[in-house]
Amino acid sequence: MDLAYTPKQKAFRAEVRAWLADNLPREPLASYDTREGFEQHREWESRLFDARLSMVMWPAELGGRGCDLTEWLIFEEEYYGAGAPMRVNQNGQLLLGPTLMEFGTEEQKQRFLPRMAASADMWAQGWSEPNAGSDMAAITSKAIRDGDHYVLNGQKTWSTRAIFADWLFGLFRSDPASSRHHGLSFLLVPLDTPGVTIRPIKALNGKDAFAEVFFDDVRVPVENRIGAEGQGWHVAMATAGFERGLLLRSPARFQATARKLVELYRANQASADRDPSIREAVSQAWMDAEAYALSAYHTVGRLARGARIGAESSTNKIFWSELDLRMHETAMRILGARGELLENAEGEANYWLEGFLFAQAGPIYAGTNEIQRNIIAERMLGLPK
Repeated sequence: MDLAYTPKQKAFRAEVRAWLADNLPREPLASYDTREGFEQHREWESRLFDARLSMVMWPAELGGRGCDLTEWLIFEEEYYGAGAPMRVNQNGQLLLGPTLMEFGTEEQKQRFLPRMAASADMWAQGWSEPNAGSDMAAITSKAIRDGDHYVLNGQKTWSTRAIFADWLFGLFRSDPASSRHHGLSFLLVPLDTPGVTIRPIKALNGKDAFAEVFFDDVRVPVENRIGAEGQGWHVAMATAGFERGLLLRSPARFQATARKLVELYRANQASADRDPSIREAVSQAWMDAEAYALSAYHTVGRLARGARIGAESSTNKIFWSELDLRMHETAMRILGARGELLENAEGEANYWLEGFLFAQAGPIYAGTNEIQRNIIAERMLGLPK
């Protein structure tokens, strides 16, 4: 694998680095799991869009820059390397956006994608239900056709940042006689529609990171359906591939965390070396983050030659989620008891504690790692169910 960059790629890297140096917020933004922080991040996303750096790999006419995936990896390396704010509209930009590119009509692309790239519309995901978490085929929320509308009834839960979002994309059972993977439709729902009720669910850090969303005779136009009626499972599985594959969690994110972990170890080496396994864990974290980055470049090369990401996206999801968890667990071991102070935690300790709490969810969201191992066993290894 040749990792030499072209002059065009080097120029792009230099442009991104210079723009970030001139435009990064002077002070850290508030948590996007608060109303204040959410709006601060929306404004930051708008500035990225104005610089044509929001969704660099999207076509220019849809709010992007027309970059290839190698340039996207370069952008991510510069973005996370500069310590730029976390992206708040990931559900829309990195999950729904590619889904619309593949399954949306031209009208839907023009209607939704430029506003999504600019974060004028912020998106939540509506898949999980109280009795349909890992087993998403058990969805019972209904979307019954009534002329040129669907009438939605049911409940979604664990919907990330739905308390602040403008829209929700989700799966609903449009054929009431169907079961399991059949008879589902993929719909886009404005969250200010009459009949929608949103109740926050607090995360481990006490912030409103999630929500449950209730639908009581909510009317949604048929034109808000992505793909054919009853084919929602097929559309959603493509979205899940984006979620588990490259896009949702770029390698640069974990490389940045690994570098911070090395810095944390060096700053606390005298106490950390009392446990020799910590030094080993830090070294392994750095190597694993670099290995994931190299694997991503290899995958991008395959995609450029016409390959597609299939069931192997499940291996990605397991690797990055468990790597993130191990890195934060190692940081907490280095910090010791002071790393566990939730109230009044500042600076370095707050960074690692917030990350540690969030990392607990990694093996659960985007499909639990137990389910991913089943997918690998059945679809990649050919093992019996």
